[in-house]
Amino acid sequence: MKKTSIYILLFFIALNANSQEESLFSNMSLNGYVKYMNSSTISNVDSIWLIDNLIHNRLNYKWYINDKITLAIDSRNRLIYGDMVRFMPNYAASVEADNGFLNFLTNNISDGSSYVLNSTFDRAYFEFNSNKWLVTVGRQRINWGQAFAWNPNDIFNSYSFFDFDYEERPGSDALRVQYYPNFTSVAEAAIKIDKDNNITAAGLYRFNKWSYDIQVIGGIIDSSDYVIGAGWSGSIKDFAFTGEASYFHPQENFSDSTGIVIVSAGLSYMFSNSLNISIEGNYNGYFDKLNLNSFNDLYFIPLSVKTTSYSKFSWFGQLSYPIHPLISGSIAAMYFPSLGNGFFIMPSINYSVSNNFQFSLYGQYFEGNFGEQSDKMTMLFLRFGYSF
Repeated sequence: MKKTSIYILLFFIALNANSQEESLFSNMSLNGYVKYMNSSTISNVDSIWLIDNLIHNRLNYKWYINDKITLAIDSRNRLIYGDMVRFMPNYAASVEADNGFLNFLTNNISDGSSYVLNSTFDRAYFEFNSNKWLVTVGRQRINWGQAFAWNPNDIFNSYSFFDFDYEERPGSDALRVQYYPNFTSVAEAAIKIDKDNNITAAGLYRFNKWSYDIQVIGGIIDSSDYVIGAGWSGSIKDFAFTGEASYFHPQENFSDSTGIVIVSAGLSYMFSNSLNISIEGNYNGYFDKLNLNSFNDLYFIPLSVKTTSYSKFSWFGQLSYPIHPLISGSIAAMYFPSLGNGFFIMPSINYSVSNNFQFSLYGQYFEGNFGEQSDKMTMLFLRFGYSF
């Protein structure tokens, strides 16, 4: 009920913002989208298909209180219904799970035997901007990644490449301070706390050298590991060249334990006809501790910077091309040698019906071995979206 009241309030604030340009409300904005997505999960074509449906609404609200202070509140509201909810134990609880310190910002409004209605505020922060300083406090996105498919430097809020429907990515409950000494460099520090009172605290310094944006990071992650790392973004001839690496060392038994390294690096190139090609490689020293049993685990294992790649070495490639001014297509693939030469393929096509309405088709196919057991999984997605 409280959240419903907030949404109604934001709606009327938006109406006032349109009708009272010179008033207080002209310093406020509200936008978002509504999407419907149908998904089918198939183990074998002749077996049972699991069919699920998602109605997904997003509201992005900003109040520019003055020229220095901004309040942002973004909500993600989902009605999920179908076979996954019906057959998977504790599905509703997994949707409601929020690992942040402010975990009361995520709630199941209603749920039943085959549906769950969930609402979460994945952004809720104040931002203070003054000269060369930017201070942000609250639930926010802290993106330190430089590479495309895997981001070893993205220690605050990692995301999965497979979750293509969550473009905004998750946020962290954190305090972030950024200082910009000039146009090509930034120094920042951030501290995040989760629901178990674990702390991630780190600093970053990014600068430009040899026509490359270079960054170095260092700190602690989840009150368990020390982390140091570096990342870069530049070019080799006409190829964009990006990458990052992080080293994690346990705090406990520091002298008696060994750390792990995670590294990603990739190249991308755009041809004169707008065909874009990207390749990337990843090494994950944490792979031996993942204990994956099937491809279903990729969607349900606890997500962290250590669990976004699923082979000791992984390889990624993607082609994307604007077929028509209104139609674009792409195909992405991954190769997992540690999963018995496993692989993943994701073709997609997007059609912009109008400026505000989009139609999309996605497919995901996984194949590989987990110990002595082989596994295959196919997922098909049909999505319609309207933005406002």
